[in-house]
Amino acid sequence: MISKNKTVVLHVVEALGGGVYSYFTDLSHVLGQDSRIKLVIAYSNKRDEIDPEKVAQDFHANVELVLLDLKKEISLRSDFNGVKQISKLISQVNPDVIHLHSSKAGILGKIAIMVCKFKKPTYYTPHGYSFLRQDISTLKRRFYKNIEFLFARFSRTKTIACGDTEWGLAVKMNASAQLIRNGIRMDQFDSSKQHSNNNSLKLGTLGRISFQKDPTTFNEIALQSRQESFLWIGSGNLKHKITAPNIEVTGWFVDKNEAIPLLKQLDVYIQTSLWEGLPIAVIEAMAMGLPVIASNIIGNKDLVEHGKTGFLVDQNYDYVKFISMLRDLQTRKTMGAAGRKRVLELYDCNKNFKQLVDLYLHDLSSIEKQKY
Repeated sequence: MISKNKTVVLHVVEALGGGVYSYFTDLSHVLGQDSRIKLVIAYSNKRDEIDPEKVAQDFHANVELVLLDLKKEISLRSDFNGVKQISKLISQVNPDVIHLHSSKAGILGKIAIMVCKFKKPTYYTPHGYSFLRQDISTLKRRFYKNIEFLFARFSRTKTIACGDTEWGLAVKMNASAQLIRNGIRMDQFDSSKQHSNNNSLKLGTLGRISFQKDPTTFNEIALQSRQESFLWIGSGNLKHKITAPNIEVTGWFVDKNEAIPLLKQLDVYIQTSLWEGLPIAVIEAMAMGLPVIASNIIGNKDLVEHGKTGFLVDQNYDYVKFISMLRDLQTRKTMGAAGRKRVLELYDCNKNFKQLVDLYLHDLSSIEKQKY
């Protein structure tokens, strides 16, 4: 039974994985220590890179975890069941605040909120709108965009964007959208990065080897840069796309902290993704003082200041050009330091998640006052 001495906040997410997993573990450690909040996280564990048995170990002990059976793709039967699960959970938990994450849980959660006639504050964070995906047809992207637009306009749920460009898109659909950026726990990422002055650079990326992350382009960069070594921290269903002899693929880690020392080995971080929300891995690399070369897309361009903290790439052939520029040790040091400074200023989750709690309590108080 949940004590009502605290504000009960229910977060619902379709699947923990990648950057979303990092977001929620950090959220649990920040909000789990907040004496005003009782945090409940409902999630689906259908991701290859997640060990279901280890989730509880990664989250703060004060957080209650609830497993849901939600599927990523559209299915009338499974989605109807998903709405029923979330509706039942709302009735059981009796939260003061509900926060939905990612497109699938966002839509199903909004329907469940209407079914339950929930009148307290509700929020939605896309973490990268589904209509930005490049692995689906134009028709399906248009369908997803129309769904997002309709629910943004006609539901009571307030959109909380995780990045600046996502916020711009959200405002076009709903003027009441707010920006609270993703963040990381800075105590996990020290500034002791030692930049090597070797003739050969070590470049790498972290994440699932999937269509979204564009392993084909990453492989082509390595083939064109035979004198450099490359590291892909992670694995995935498109691992067979990695064929260049100078790329090492680590495989998945059961413990996320095992990946941090590998990031520290890099001289340059590369993000070749085709779409993003606000990529946590890039924030982590910048926090370590690494210059970043990234595709010029939503999410990446919110983080990387071109020519200051790294480079944004419009044409794939420019990756090699920018790698050549970063062979200069001083350039890497200067850009790396500027990137870490930017993370400290804008992407510290202790600051950003406090804004989130303050918003919850403010909106809840406003609703309570309207009753009297």
